[in-house]
Amino acid sequence: MKLFPSLSFLSVKGVPSLAWSSPKPLNLRPNLITVLFLVFGLIIFGLGEALLIAAGTGVSPWTVLAQGVSNIAGWSIGLSTFIVSITVLLLWWPLKQVPGIGTILNAIIIALVFEFVLPYIPRPDTFIFQVLLAILGILVTGLGGGIYLIANLGPGPRDGLMTGIQQQTNFPIAWVRSGIELTAVIAGWALGGVVGLGTILFAFLIGPSVACSLFMLNKMFGREK
Repeated sequence: MKLFPSLSFLSVKGVPSLAWSSPKPLNLRPNLITVLFLVFGLIIFGLGEALLIAAGTGVSPWTVLAQGVSNIAGWSIGLSTFIVSITVLLLWWPLKQVPGIGTILNAIIIALVFEFVLPYIPRPDTFIFQVLLAILGILVTGLGGGIYLIANLGPGPRDGLMTGIQQQTNFPIAWVRSGIELTAVIAGWALGGVVGLGTILFAFLIGPSVACSLFMLNKMFGREK
């Protein structure tokens, strides 16, 4: 009997294959149900990140890193974010990760959610509600991440780095993702990026949030063995 059965999701290794999963990431003719789950997951993922922004308690770890790069290189935050993303994608090659239409839709759909949803999210004035909204955003981001990763049509840059490192090390996803986010925070802060409470919460909680999403979706929709 496990001592903490409710925390068994922290030991999740790998992304499960469910009914809507594509057989391979580079699939130019995926099933309609797979695309629908991909798009739905990305919308939820984008909504979670929008909630974190609306909370106003600190940007995500990768934005902190982009701020640091911007401080050192003198680039705009947009260009710095692009360079960071390209660098992460280059790391996919030794990790044997394969891009797909999900990799492209990741950037497009999340940007659209920011554009059309973020302006309508209430921004709390009190600190406690800001923190609660940030935590909700992280949980929603993790749920959306689990749904779209299971679609297996190619992850976004950060998620591909996570799955690649997990496959190479066989460490639990929760710890791999948290380690990546903490590394981004530390590097960004060392370069002059601004760290807030929301940044720290995201770095520590996004890994367990994604792992919990994968665990629950597999429990709900996976085939019994």
